[in-house]
Amino acid sequence: MLLAIDCGNTNVVFAVYDGDILKGQWRAATKTDRTSDEYGVWLTQLLERDGIKSADIKACIVASVVPGKNFDLKKLCENYFQCTPRFIGDADLDLGTVVRLDNPREAGADRLINAIAAHATYSGPLIVIDFGTATTFDVVDKSGAYCGGCIAPGINLSMEALHMATAQLPRLPVVNPGNAPVIGTTTIAAMTSGVFWGYIGLIEGLVSRIKAERNEPMIVIATGGLAPLFAEATKVIEHIDPDLTLRGLHQVHKRNSN
Repeated sequence: MLLAIDCGNTNVVFAVYDGDILKGQWRAATKTDRTSDEYGVWLTQLLERDGIKSADIKACIVASVVPGKNFDLKKLCENYFQCTPRFIGDADLDLGTVVRLDNPREAGADRLINAIAAHATYSGPLIVIDFGTATTFDVVDKSGAYCGGCIAPGINLSMEALHMATAQLPRLPVVNPGNAPVIGTTTIAAMTSGVFWGYIGLIEGLVSRIKAERNEPMIVIATGGLAPLFAEATKVIEHIDPDLTLRGLHQVHKRNSN
């Protein structure tokens, strides 16, 4: 079995594959002070609850955008699963894609993995929107090459910044205001409308500009926890794919296991 780890700025997602079958996934908050033993005790208990023994894990692969957590994740794999993990970005790891950036090493591991999985599933050309701590828009051409994209603050980050930087604006959850008037007549209604519809405007505007710049039809895929919330409010998102990053990790592992 394969343990795939997606370490983001907000959450770490652990998933187990048995061949091509996803057996389960579990999520923990990304905390810089959490040790490998804390992850290990928590994760092994969840695996055992779902009938997966630690000894069943024969390989580990990690995509991390938090360099400070890499040591603990490496020790987790070595000490609890007796295997040395492969990290996206390792010099000897074959991703099977071309990175068309001025400095290819700048490409985030999660963005590369999303591009790889999206091309395998949808062909292309593609725009992949990942709603995470940051919201990323990534372009994949018809050959599967990663061509770069855009990075914007995530909507939860925007909400938190609005609360932290002002004296009278409350902390609010992100919700779709639905059929409520865009012009809010209370502070909460105005904030909810401004952030949500403003973010829809960002999504639609960037997708439109990317398509115009590429001058070709492009399929738009959304992933990340808030993807369904935004997909229901705009027609530019054509597919929601919650397991995109995990599938990309699984695909790279298979490519490098032959």
